[in-house]
Amino acid sequence: MSPEITVAVNGALGRMGSTVLSAAAAEGGVMPVGGADIVASSDSVTVSDTSLSVPLAPNLIELFEIVKPDVVVDFTNGEAANEAILTCINSGVRVVSGSTGLSPEDLDGIGEQAAAQKIGVISASNFALGAVLLMHLAGIASKYFDYADLLESHHEAKVDAPSGTALSIAEAMIEGRGSGFDQNVADLQTLDGTRGGDFQGINVHSARMPGRVARHEVVFGALGQTLTMIHDSINRDSFMPGVMLGVKSVVNEQGLVIGLANVLGLGKSKP
Repeated sequence: MSPEITVAVNGALGRMGSTVLSAAAAEGGVMPVGGADIVASSDSVTVSDTSLSVPLAPNLIELFEIVKPDVVVDFTNGEAANEAILTCINSGVRVVSGSTGLSPEDLDGIGEQAAAQKIGVISASNFALGAVLLMHLAGIASKYFDYADLLESHHEAKVDAPSGTALSIAEAMIEGRGSGFDQNVADLQTLDGTRGGDFQGINVHSARMPGRVARHEVVFGALGQTLTMIHDSINRDSFMPGVMLGVKSVVNEQGLVIGLANVLGLGKSKP
């Protein structure tokens, strides 16, 4: 029997972080061993729905002095995520990241460092398998339609708009089509921004409200017809099979893999 993959979570006290800890405890071949969170006020955290308690530190550097996991799962954002991922790589720890706000320059730097250290990193905008399939199928459908709108809605605490998943879907659509979409430009727009953001002809709309976790909807239009694709994440558990797949896959990587589609074999060759 192969040894268990040990996992720590960065952002362990957040809603997503606590869900990851619980999922790791329930997943065969995986074991949660620690967490880091900037708001940590104790030296341990109890994994929800278990009697297991794991070490907790205010940052990854201090956590690694206590426990050295095989993989860190990171769900933070922006500059904090970039710093956390580089800290892991330089410490010889693999990373599965669903963090938002990483710039192309950030990813280039992460990729260079991961390749130099031969440390696996998986960075994905969405770990819901259905959302990844939506992204893939939207790319296929794009070549057959002239117009497209992309609507996404998330909980009211989400800091970025549009979502990273929405941008990934839009990029897949443009790549699949091979060019931008046609677009209606209103002669009279009585409320600024009503047509949404413009991503190479795709009108992108974002909604933020309580009661929603994540929804992505693509509407294609052509002469006499429309095609609508929708994916809903009803709760955060929807992301966990993809996260655990990432954890089990990243131990075999020696550089940066962008997007869960590449892990599933739906993308292009791995970078």
